[in-house]
Order: sequence, then C-alpha cells, then structure tokens
Amino acid sequence: GKDRIIFATKEDHETPSSAELVADDPDDPYEEQGLILPNGDINWNCPCLGGMASGPCGEQFKSAFSCFHYSTEEIKGSDCVDQFRAMQECMQKYPDLYPQEDENEDKEKSSKDLEATPMEGSAAKEEKGSS
Repeated sequence: GKDRIIFATKEDHETPSSAELVADDPDDPYEEQGLILPNGDINWNCPCLGGMASGPCGEQFKSAFSCFHYSTEEIKGSDCVDQFRAMQECMQKYPDLYPQEDENEDKEKSSKDLEATPMEGSAAKEEKGSS
C-alpha cells in the first residue's frame, strides 16, 4: 500500500541526504487534518478531541460541539445550553471516564486560598500591634 521499506547501508549514511519534503496533500484521506476540515466540517477523527467523539457520551458531545461550531448567535453557543447540559449529565454517569474532580479541586483550593489570605494578613497586623 502506502508504505515502502528501504534498507540503508553504512555508505548510504556517509553522504548527505537528498530527500525532499513534499507539501501535505489536503485531499490525502490518510493525512490527518486539523479540527476543522477544509470544507468547514468538524473532523471527528482529530486526535485533538481526545476521543470525546466516541465513547458512551460521544453522541451528546458531537451534538453540543456541532451546535457550538455552527452557532450564529451573538454570544456564540448561547443557543446550545440544552445540548451541553445533556452532555454534562451523560458524563456525570461515567465519572471514571470523565473525571471532574480537577475542576472542583481547583475551586476548593482557590476558595481556601482566599479564606486563608485575609486571616494571615490580620494575624500579621496583630503581631505588629502587640510588640
């Protein structure tokens, strides 16, 4: 098919390469495209989606992402709340596949940091005042 095996000798490696790089062919079906295909469609096979388009919530993800991509609202995607809610509800059913604790931990850490900062500041003022 598309692969070719070439054996190189020690002598082959002693001379500089004469290989030429060829520009990517956008029509090559084996060539990975980006997230958006040249025709404007979504490339569901893009590795950048991290497999979200497949799996138990793949259809909900595709529905929400498609809605957002094609949204013409003033606030892009504001017409897609129902699709994103369905995707989130599906993902909550599979916490092992779609972990969400990172988001919650970050919120907890930032709120604890905010709570700790004023206390530290007031404690420092008290120490200065008592000496």
